Amino acid sequence: MERGWVEPVARWIEMAGVAAILIGGIIATCVFLAAIVRREAFPRVYHQYRANLGRAILLGLELLVAGDIIGTILVEPTLRTVSALGLVVLIRTFLSFSLEAEIEGRLPWQQNAAPSGASSTIGSPPSAAGGRRG
Repeated sequence: MERGWVEPVARWIEMAGVAAILIGGIIATCVFLAAIVRREAFPRVYHQYRANLGRAILLGLELLVAGDIIGTILVEPTLRTVSALGLVVLIRTFLSFSLEAEIEGRLPWQQNAAPSGASSTIGSPPSAAGGRRG
């Protein structure tokens, strides 16, 4: 099986992940600064800024994990290389869950919690988080 094309593809996907984080961070910062100049309410603008940064980081992390997985096709699968990949994927998955919980204001498995953009905290009861309505 020809593997010559796999390495460049993996590297391009990883570079796309880094670019997503950088460009997303720059755009989120520009939107934040523009809102500050327009004198919008700081708490709302700050929350939106953090959410936008989190989304950029999430997209970048997903692309980086994809690049890592594709890159493992190149190496001989040994216990060491598979363990290293597993650890990297585990750490990046944990970061993704943490960022998603921060952005959404709820854990991924909490279906009836507050919608995105609501001012809630993780673990808040539905009445405090604006979740279910009676």
